[in-house]
Amino acid sequence: MDLLLGGLNYQIEHHLFPSMPRPNLRRAQPLVVQFFAERGIRYTETGLLTSYRLVLSHLSGVATEAARTR
Repeated sequence: MDLLLGGLNYQIEHHLFPSMPRPNLRRAQPLVVQFFAERGIRYTETGLLTSYRLVLSHLSGVATEAARTR
């Protein structure tokens, strides 16, 4: 999945550590998950198809709102 998504499955880690080489983002993930849990911050993981559905739903809502304000 890492190869297919090109690292997009580690967005949080990428934004926390932008200069970290992509292959190392996987190794950083457990540390980030633990850090978030200790602070009560939600860390959401989802499958590929669900992630596409969420993104498309969000973009649809944005487009609807933009069309309403024209």
